[in-house]
Amino acid sequence: MTARPHEDAAVFDVERIRADFPLLTRRVHDKPLIYFDSANTAQKPAVVIEAVDRFYRETNANVSRAVHQLGEEATAAYEATRDKLARFINAPSRDEIVLTSGTTQAINLVAYSYALPRFKPGDEILVTTMEHHANIVPWQLVCERTGAKLKVAPISQSGELIVEKFVDALTPSVKLAAVTHISNVLGTINPVAELARAARKRGIPLLVDGSQAAPHLPVDVRALGCDFYALTGHKLFGPTGTGALWARKELLRDMPPFFGGGEMIREVRFEKTTFADPPHRFEAGTPNIAGFVGLGTAIDYVESLGRERIAAYEHALLDYATDALKEIPGLRIFGEAARKASVISFLIEGAHAHDLATLLDHEGVAVRSGHHCAHPLMHFYGVPATVRASLAFYNTRDEVDRFVAAIVKVRKLLA
Repeated sequence: MTARPHEDAAVFDVERIRADFPLLTRRVHDKPLIYFDSANTAQKPAVVIEAVDRFYRETNANVSRAVHQLGEEATAAYEATRDKLARFINAPSRDEIVLTSGTTQAINLVAYSYALPRFKPGDEILVTTMEHHANIVPWQLVCERTGAKLKVAPISQSGELIVEKFVDALTPSVKLAAVTHISNVLGTINPVAELARAARKRGIPLLVDGSQAAPHLPVDVRALGCDFYALTGHKLFGPTGTGALWARKELLRDMPPFFGGGEMIREVRFEKTTFADPPHRFEAGTPNIAGFVGLGTAIDYVESLGRERIAAYEHALLDYATDALKEIPGLRIFGEAARKASVISFLIEGAHAHDLATLLDHEGVAVRSGHHCAHPLMHFYGVPATVRASLAFYNTRDEVDRFVAAIVKVRKLLA
């Protein structure tokens, strides 16, 4: 089964789209599920679930190893996803796409294979206050091993990167800059192309964490002008344990392997091993083959909806939800950037985030509470945690209305 085309550009038929997602029919605590946690992990359309199931039922074999029919079919399906990812982000070459377990592995690959061999005491790595831990901790580990230092560019109270401060921080000692495309807490869409131009002018490579952007925006790495771009499959409506790193070919060519093992080699001798060319140099061991087959199907599905149409629908839904939440007394929204994706983090005066999320769960509403893997950002706002509602193209205004009604009900219980 292939993804059903959604070709009518004039109508974004959300009810038809919702029918593609089996889990959205669930009831939780005897109430219809309202799934507002897609920034954590997105739900999967039936075609993705079926693609994974079909791989195990009909094709299951290892890749790049066997010459039998199943092995050839598995390898072709796996490598097809590399091609789809290259087209999805407009990469110049499929050989610039390294398949990873997700954004975390992708960033660690750059940290250990690009940064660690190059950096020395006095060098700096520039990040921003709004970064996910996956775009902070690997750089801290590199700093500990090399004597380099982590530098942090500030944001405003509205949750926007102060661009001039970021550019000013691009001093000659900065050897790498790393920034999120969309904040997983604030929803802020950073001006990556502008940041990349400033970094390139100074000869500084820019890495972009695209975990939250890939599901919501058209991504074009050529237009962005960055040097590394990482994304995660499970937020892109695909299986967990999948993702990719895009990097410029000239950078990949000079990077040593991060993992060692099978299938990333050209020849192994006890005296010396020579390695495969990128990207396979960075793909040791048996990968999540079925997961990548599913990810390829997820990409087909998203493209059948149209990424521009997805972005427009989600933006309208975000505006609707934001306006409704602002009517609730005592509710504070964190992150009100001029350019924002469909993420709303908030607190209600006098209520702990975990209590609020737990009570909302009993109303059938799935939201996330906590620090969202962004401790420094929580410290910036002076709060231990927030509640985060993250919307996707399968959510509706009716769900927003029921969500707001549930908050009003819960607020009274917590008063």
